[in-house]
Amino acid sequence: MITRYALFEGKLKEGETEAFRAAVLENIVPKWKAFPGALDVRVTFADARDEGAPEIPMILAINYPDLDSVEKALASPARAAAKAATEEVLARFFEGRIHHHITQANEFRL
Repeated sequence: MITRYALFEGKLKEGETEAFRAAVLENIVPKWKAFPGALDVRVTFADARDEGAPEIPMILAINYPDLDSVEKALASPARAAAKAATEEVLARFFEGRIHHHITQANEFRL
């Protein structure tokens, strides 16, 4: 199984934490679940724990059965819709720096 993680880093607007979380669950997660081949979509809401650490308000994880499924999902029209929904929510709730990066892990299960 392949898991792609998107880590979003940036500062949420003051007092917008709960509204941001609701917008993620209502607007972003359904779009990523529409990806062809996506087995599971998970969101973890996290906060910076160490002084000076970047704020990581959201980690998005999507599981796929294999690399072919990842490639099909990334080439599908569903990607544009998911990206647009994500950018709209980020623009509404973040101030200052918005950054995200994606990592990929191969998970082997016996």
